[in-house]
Amino acid sequence: MSQQIKREVLKAFKNLHRTRESVFKGDHKALVAARAEINLNFRKNLSVTDEVEIKKLVKLAEDVNKELRTNVVQAVEKESGIFEVNIREEVPRLENVPFNPDAVIEKPRRGASKCGGAEPQAGKN
Repeated sequence: MSQQIKREVLKAFKNLHRTRESVFKGDHKALVAARAEINLNFRKNLSVTDEVEIKKLVKLAEDVNKELRTNVVQAVEKESGIFEVNIREEVPRLENVPFNPDAVIEKPRRGASKCGGAEPQAGKN
């Protein structure tokens, strides 16, 4: 295995651990579980020698790192049923539509199809 590939593997490994520390900050149980999972998967693939396969595994590690950084948030229960969400800078924010408690949801009309299509008619093929 070339030195360049070894550096890429080590970089992916370290980046995953840094991300783990950031994403699961303050959650000891999640930190320990994520560490074990990262280490397990890297050890499992320790015997892979094909550089093409190693590059695929590094790409997978980079993709997992990106998913963790951009799609995982922490929620901490502050009171019974009330949670505070820790949203980091990397997590994309979508435009939020405020909840309208006065919204009226109309009941479906009688006989209207739920899927919007025509009702099947018996005896026709």
